[in-house]
Amino acid sequence: MDKRKVDVAIIGAGTAGLTAYTAARKHTENVVLIEGEAYGTTCARVGCMPSKLLIAAADSAHGAARAGMFGVAVAGISINGQRVLERVRRERDTFVGSVLASMGTIPESHRLMGRARFLAPGKLAVGDAWEVTAQRIVIATGASPHVPAMFQGLGDRLLTTDNLFELETLPASIAVFGAGAVGLELGQALSRLGVHVRLFGLDGILGGIFDAEIRDYAERCFSEAFYLDIRSEVSDLSPADNAVAITFTHRDKGEISETFERILVATGRPPNLEALDLHHSGLTLDDDGIPVTDSATLQCGDSPVFLVGDANGQLAVLHEAAQEGRIAGDNAGRYPGVQPAVRQVPLSIVFSHPQIASVGLPVGRMSDEERKAYAVATVSFEDQGRSKVMGENRGLLKVYARRDNGVFVGAEMVGPAAEHIGHLLAWAAQSRMPVSAMLAMPFYHPVVEEGVRTALKDLHSNLARLPAPEDQCLECGPGV
Repeated sequence: MDKRKVDVAIIGAGTAGLTAYTAARKHTENVVLIEGEAYGTTCARVGCMPSKLLIAAADSAHGAARAGMFGVAVAGISINGQRVLERVRRERDTFVGSVLASMGTIPESHRLMGRARFLAPGKLAVGDAWEVTAQRIVIATGASPHVPAMFQGLGDRLLTTDNLFELETLPASIAVFGAGAVGLELGQALSRLGVHVRLFGLDGILGGIFDAEIRDYAERCFSEAFYLDIRSEVSDLSPADNAVAITFTHRDKGEISETFERILVATGRPPNLEALDLHHSGLTLDDDGIPVTDSATLQCGDSPVFLVGDANGQLAVLHEAAQEGRIAGDNAGRYPGVQPAVRQVPLSIVFSHPQIASVGLPVGRMSDEERKAYAVATVSFEDQGRSKVMGENRGLLKVYARRDNGVFVGAEMVGPAAEHIGHLLAWAAQSRMPVSAMLAMPFYHPVVEEGVRTALKDLHSNLARLPAPEDQCLECGPGV
């Protein structure tokens, strides 16, 4: 093996690894970026972007199908599954191309291709060609789809997000396992594109929603369009004549058997850590084999190793991976002068229809005793003016504030424009705005955000222990 000594080695060239590389390079030029497979981030290749391209096609089909409610007749809707997926791949490849172009700006001397593994603390093997001794290491190896044992042996009938978008055309039927963000988004999109969908969840999980009332409301909304069971009971799953036969307990019909052309498994993405031989790293591992990591510094114990992005299993969303990459890259570059960072307020969005957003403190999953410290208000979007105009008036929003100081701390929502409302509320929580200050902000008319104002008014009343405003229909008019 050729040997090399560096100040900082970064394992993984995804979103977290690339931002860590940029941050570390501000402190030293003696840095190496190690990639085990292919350049191009998970988001661009198999995650955020291709899934949103599929959702965009599904939304277009759904819009055409429901145009009649506005007196607009759209006849002869035809969905060409081959062309849908061709566009997904074409645009996906454009996003990947942008990532590859940025890789071209990184000096070749800073890049190594090959799977990394620990030989000893601070010492890595990269493939069979290199031995790298690094004073500091950033682990940014990402995550991969989890395929439980019950799905093994299904051959090409089995899909994950790694190969779904490579299909030549849309399947006629599909069973989706996993009702988290990925399974819900893709299951609904495929249903809107004419695919017969059954979506099987487990343990009542739906789109990452914590609040039981909002989760139940969302379940009713989604179940109106396609079969969804978030507490499914599947008794048998086996190959059957170029299909997969599934025996399950139907919500209404009892135990039945159905065959599906494909199975999509979206049951989580565990960190890619097994191949690293962490038992040679000297790091302290938790019960799941993940290095114990400080969330403020991303440092593993008191070692010069930092764990970031999907690899640490903490917050598996792109903007968090990018932030963690910057934190870890800076700390690896300046080590031993490690500095804790102020983390951004948590924000997650599910691009279902209606959309789901979660912001700030997860008050919805707190115990009754813990929740006593917070005031809560709830608003329905079923009678909200702009939502009714658009025919998008399905939704529920809960907002939370501290009782002792009136500061807004978070929200959960299923409803229209949740991706935009979620951002506004995240900014308010990040700024530690009092509810009174939020109400002093301008609200245009007519906009969906007027529903937020309704919720905040109720929240302000609850904080002051005053009666809620009596006539909420005034929210439909200007000047309120």
